[in-house]
Amino acid sequence: MEATGKLTNVQLELLKLFQYNLPDNQLNDIKEMLTKYFAKSASDEMDKLWDEKNWDESTIESWKNEHLRKK
Repeated sequence: MEATGKLTNVQLELLKLFQYNLPDNQLNDIKEMLTKYFAKSASDEMDKLWDEKNWDESTIESWKNEHLRKK
């Protein structure tokens, strides 16, 4: 993602939330909620791709054996 100088909608909402001085335990709870949310979103997207592309265990095995080079 390229820096454009503009804040995203998520950044703006978080700034609103963080105008308050929260205790560390509440801040940690919020971090954990965000982490779980984004992890679940990523997992859901992978499940969707898995189904759409008909991937299976052999797909994973073939990926392990691929030789990817940077140019």
